[in-house]
Formats: sequence, structure tokens, C-alpha cells
Amino acid sequence: MKFFILTLLISFFVLIPAFSATSLQVVVDGQPVQFLNVSPYLDQQTGRTMVPVRFIAERLGISVQWKEAQNQVVFRAENKEIIVPIKEKYAYVNGNKMALDSPAVIKNQRTMIPLRFISEGFGVDVNWIAESNQVHVTTQKALPRSTWVWEAKIIKTDPNQVLEFARNNHLDSIYLQADRDVDESFYRMFISRATDQGMEVEALGGAPRWVKKENQHEIMKHLEWVNTYNTSARSNEKFAGLHFDIEPYLLDDWGTKRENVLQKWVDTIRLIEKETRGMGLKVAYDVPFWIYQYDLPGDGSSLSAWLLERADQLVIMDYRNFALGRNGIVENARPILEEAVKLGKQVIVAVDSAQSKEGDHTTFYSRDVEEMKIELKLAAIELSRYSSFGGFAVHDYKNWRLMK
Repeated sequence: MKFFILTLLISFFVLIPAFSATSLQVVVDGQPVQFLNVSPYLDQQTGRTMVPVRFIAERLGISVQWKEAQNQVVFRAENKEIIVPIKEKYAYVNGNKMALDSPAVIKNQRTMIPLRFISEGFGVDVNWIAESNQVHVTTQKALPRSTWVWEAKIIKTDPNQVLEFARNNHLDSIYLQADRDVDESFYRMFISRATDQGMEVEALGGAPRWVKKENQHEIMKHLEWVNTYNTSARSNEKFAGLHFDIEPYLLDDWGTKRENVLQKWVDTIRLIEKETRGMGLKVAYDVPFWIYQYDLPGDGSSLSAWLLERADQLVIMDYRNFALGRNGIVENARPILEEAVKLGKQVIVAVDSAQSKEGDHTTFYSRDVEEMKIELKLAAIELSRYSSFGGFAVHDYKNWRLMK
């Protein structure tokens, strides 16, 4: 029996210009792949990228078998089998016949196969980066995703819509407004269904005015409501955490009395830390990506490092709509991610989908969902190098759902 080195053909649903074999680079989980026997190239007739098969077995962990008598290649992983005949525009996925854009071929004694078909079949993510003539392959499982639901009344009027959106977008958690005007029965129903879908629900609350002493009774009422609710709720109906979005830098005093506002912010965090002790809930804070630039009042340490020490998780509001380059998602997230690595804490990187007065570069508003996905995938390749990187959040549900 002859053994062939199988090669992958990456099929894309966009037009890809033809490049020479040497101009194409394959990157797996952020690491460039060196091909010793045959280089990847683009088929000029189909515009599909061709790359070698040892790659499938060694890099993607997919079992590959060449069946000479049937003139076909068989791929197996977990509970899936894909059979690809040579020179035919179809394949079999667990026995079901499916069309192929391009047939598998043998060229220079190397077998070529359509990669996107194989990758999608086995849950491997593939992206073409035209600017660098690179194919990025991501083999790790999908990163955790979250979103904010600020209008809690929707769990009363249309919970199915939220849960379906969460399921379709593979959300791991929802930051749900803790609204005392919404009857607890709706929270019980919604959280239990979300739990059944494998999601956690965090009690969302906060406002810039919370840092003012005269308004801190609102914090106490918020914590009291969540604690009372969780005490009486069944295990699958409970909030999994407390999620604070306070943002005191939105106060008018931030521009004129910044040190005073910073001190109030610190005092508010200390109050929350004291009052949440013993509640058994994880605590998360939303913070701007630039907060590491400010020192703790009366101390030389950064405010972000101090917050990381007192929280289970920080969510960086890294509101940019491009991953790479100066002032991009990756560059802005690095300082706090590096602090979190040293402290053994987790950081979620958040982007925005709402209309913004701060400039088009700060939001994916008016962009389509696929563009956002591509930028987040690019960001994930770089950010996954940090053990503190815990995934992405998209602000917020209402605007994300309305994206094209």
C-alpha cells in the first residue's frame, strides 16, 4: 500500500487572488508552520489554498487514512468520519453525501484536499489574512463569550429571543441587570433555562453616582436584593456572580477633581469588598483599558493591579474595532493582561457594538458581524499567549443583535 502525504485545500467564500507558493504562510494557533517536503500554494483556477497532509495528522490531531483501492482519503476524529474521493466534487460526512467546491487531487504525488470543508467538519477555525498572505488555523476550542443585558424586562417579555441569541452565539455568560421592578419569578425561569444551556448569569448593576457617599445606599439595596434572591432560589436559578459597571470617570468631577473621584472609587470598591464577603459569589468589575495608567491614591501601585487583587475578574472595555496595530484591541489589552498573569487573575476583553460619540474606531456599530468575528479571531491569536486571557465580551445584547 502506498502512503501519500496529504495536503489541505483551504476553500474560502470570498475571492482570493493568486499568489506564488512561496508567498503563502500557514499559521496554527499563532505559530508559523514550516513545510519541508511541499510548500502551500493557491490553485489559480479555483482560488483555493493548498497545503501539505502531515499537517492534518500532526497539527490538527485528525486521523488520516489513504485507501488506495477506493482512491479516497478518510478522516476521523471523535464521532465523525469524512470520506473524500479523489477528483470528485463531493464527500461523505458520516455517510451523508455533500458537495465540494473543489475536488481532492493528486499533484506531484501529493494528495490535496479542501481544508475549509475538513476544518468546518471537525470544528477547526480557518481565516485568510490577505494583508500578510497568511492562513490562520485555530484548533483550540471556542473562547468564552459574554454580553450585557441592560434591560432586564426582556426576560419577562421575550426571554426566548435572548436565550436563542445566546445559544446561536455560543455565550458562556450573561451580565443581566438586577432590576428590583422585575418579579423574581422571571429571573428564576430565565436563569434556570440559561443554566440548562450551560451558561452562567451574573447580577449586573452600577452607575457613576454610586461612588458618591450619599448614593451608596443604592449599592446596599442592590446587594441585599441579590443576596435575598439567591438565598431563596434553587441551585439552577441562582446568580453566579456580581457584575459591577460603575464607571466614575463619566462624572463631571473627573476632569476637575480626578484625585478626589479616584479616592471615592477606591472607597466604593472597599465597601463592596466588605459587603460581599461571605456571599459566595464571584465579583467582576468593568474597567477601561487605560486604567492601569492611574496609581492608587497614596500608593505607587496601579489602580488596575489593585482592582485585580480585589476582584475575581476584570472586564476590560477595550473599545476598538480593529485587532492589530497601534491603539488596537491587542495593544490596549496587554498591560492589564500582564498584571493579571502575575496575580493569577482572569481578564475578559470587551468590544462595543453600540453607536459611539468617541469615534467610529471605538465600535463595531455599522460594521457587520463577520467583520467583528474576524477581528476577534485575530485578537485571540495574540491574546491567547496570556494565561490571564479569559475570552471576549460584546457590549451589548441590544446592539449586537441588531448588527448586520
